[in-house]
Amino acid sequence: MLIVGLTGGIASGKSLVAGIFKNLGAHIIDADRIVRELLEPGQEAWKEVSGYFGSDILMPDKCIDRRKLGRIVFSDPAKRAWLNQCLHPRVFEAYAAQVKRVSARTPDAIVVFDAALLMETEFHKKMDKTVVVYAHPDQQLTRLMERDGFTREQALARIESQMPLSEKRRYADYIIENTGTREETERRAREVFARLNREAKEE
Repeated sequence: MLIVGLTGGIASGKSLVAGIFKNLGAHIIDADRIVRELLEPGQEAWKEVSGYFGSDILMPDKCIDRRKLGRIVFSDPAKRAWLNQCLHPRVFEAYAAQVKRVSARTPDAIVVFDAALLMETEFHKKMDKTVVVYAHPDQQLTRLMERDGFTREQALARIESQMPLSEKRRYADYIIENTGTREETERRAREVFARLNREAKEE
């Protein structure tokens, strides 16, 4: 089994690459999906987060309004740190459980952990290989404003809360440039996955 960390900055194209890897046969573990499951009404993390931030972040169906929560934590580093401390250990626990299940079922699988904060949490040290999806900061900003309808200030707050992509590149075994056309990104992603496949067979 080869464990691959896939990361990048917000709006860098990481989800696009994860989708390509999945179509090529990788087993994807999505950190953001784990967070969504952890924050479902009634879960322990949901209780802690709604208790800390108050009922104002809850929608009528008791689900957490993630956009509202995002506005709070991206304007308050202390609250963002609390949220990360609450969620990250649980995310890594869920990740480990998924790896264990995949290992039992498909021992020669390529498992890709899709996580935006892989380097920030230093979890990249637990990966066999790390792939960084790179976009220029101005591309991230434009994509984020167009995709999520953020103001420039809101988009910048989210980008600046993460380690700069220029720094993440230094930790990467492979870099997928997402600075040109979608076709170029897809071609580079397929090339990288082919190399990961070869490395998995060599283990």
